[in-house]
Amino acid sequence: MLSNWVVMPTCLPLVRRRCHACASERFRANGKFRVNANHKLIDAWLLVLCTGCGETAKLTVFERMNVRSVRPELLDRLHDNDLGLTAELLQDPVVRRRHRIALDWNNAWRLDTGGSDHLDREVADVSVRFAARIPVRPVRLIAEGFGLSRAEVERLITEEKLVSAVRLSGKLTGDFTFMLKR
Repeated sequence: MLSNWVVMPTCLPLVRRRCHACASERFRANGKFRVNANHKLIDAWLLVLCTGCGETAKLTVFERMNVRSVRPELLDRLHDNDLGLTAELLQDPVVRRRHRIALDWNNAWRLDTGGSDHLDREVADVSVRFAARIPVRPVRLIAEGFGLSRAEVERLITEEKLVSAVRLSGKLTGDFTFMLKR
């Protein structure tokens, strides 16, 4: 029987970017936006706060756009400081590349295994789904899901008792499946 695990975010990730005021490398996004209109042109920024000194930095969502070219739903979400929009923008590769930022997902996600019925089976087929693009080592997920040490998971991989179509070393951000034979 196939077990379904889900890697889901618990909060917004930290933004890795150097602070110009204190040289800290972490910013916290709290979902606040700044929108500025000048006649027919509009600018919008996502505000992030330095975890070291509290300095505010702005990540450009769009600038100098014609007001009529911005979807009304997007403007409503910006004015409402929508946390969902913040999560979408932080995940957007264009925004991350434009601002040269990376995301720090440490302590910002959890693994939902759907119970412990998979622990006592001889052969466990598991499908892992990511609710967001969270880079996680599969060895860590498997160790956490089965209550094993990472060294034990590594041993199972070398003994070919833990198999998958994807490479289990390194980090993954996409869905995968694996089989554990005990």
